[in-house]
Amino acid sequence: MAIPFPFSAIVGQDEMKLAILIAAVDPSVGGVLVFGDRGTGKSTAVRALAALLPPMVAVAGCRWHCDPADTTHRCDDCPKLKDKGKPKTERIPVPVVDLPLGATEDRVVGALDLERALAHGVKAFEPGLLARAHRGFLYIDEVNLLEDHLVDLLIDVAASGENVVEREGLSVRHPARFVLVGSGNPEEGELRPQLLDRFGLSVEVRTPGDLATRVQVVRRRDDFERDPAAFAAAWKKEEDKLRRRIVGARERLAHVKVGDAALERAAQLCMALGTDGLRGELTLIRAARALAALEGDAEVGDAHLKRVAPPALRHRLRRDPLDDTGSSTRVERAVAELFEPAPAAT
Repeated sequence: MAIPFPFSAIVGQDEMKLAILIAAVDPSVGGVLVFGDRGTGKSTAVRALAALLPPMVAVAGCRWHCDPADTTHRCDDCPKLKDKGKPKTERIPVPVVDLPLGATEDRVVGALDLERALAHGVKAFEPGLLARAHRGFLYIDEVNLLEDHLVDLLIDVAASGENVVEREGLSVRHPARFVLVGSGNPEEGELRPQLLDRFGLSVEVRTPGDLATRVQVVRRRDDFERDPAAFAAAWKKEEDKLRRRIVGARERLAHVKVGDAALERAAQLCMALGTDGLRGELTLIRAARALAALEGDAEVGDAHLKRVAPPALRHRLRRDPLDDTGSSTRVERAVAELFEPAPAAT
């Protein structure tokens, strides 16, 4: 098995790393879209996440690796997988599944198991990538180049949390709740608005502009490629520390308070920016709460909202023909006006 580049060893790209950690702490944030230049660590960061996340508890023998503690979203198989009235459990790695651009619909949603059908005459369902990604992460590189019919499919599944397959005499419904992570280069095409809206956070990555950072990136990558095992061992302490931080944040998340003042701040910011609907406020609050949990804070404050506002809101802005500034600049300007009012005249 290939050794992934350690998440902790990624140089710079702080907004991208923070967004991925927030999604790892609270999947309800809604996924992460990473857009930017080629060769800036987008796919490296996502693949590093797989090795970083602590194992999850699943129902033993369940094809969808359901959560034994979640009785609401269990599949139809789970009630049969019991021992003395309780489901058997096992600890498995959190899935991080790649969805290739050329994947067929059958490979994504699942289809009839032809081998069993031909050999035994049995109609059995062969789970697809959506089933494998349940309770984990579904990663799409070059997501802006994804075919339209797969985009429509992902939108439906992301909204419902279920994958429904009815074909070839099969009728299967199974849970498919995952964190959607997409990356791409904006020069190669824009993302459809319907799918763009399904990402909770959107981050922009750029090629480092200073000499010291570029040298450090090249040095670490070269060290890793020459001896991956030694490089991973050298960063193991930092990886373990970050893993404990994620576990602690998950445990604290439910206890982080979101006061009326934070809710009002979030609503004021979204109103000032003219975002459609209320998804902006919800994502802003969820991301701020996850950030507070990561930092060990008991309550969401202005500092948390300010840090997560750009990734939570930049992709939700309407285009203003009278304002040609970028969406990131518009969010930063609104944050400055709301959180840092001008001093009173003397």
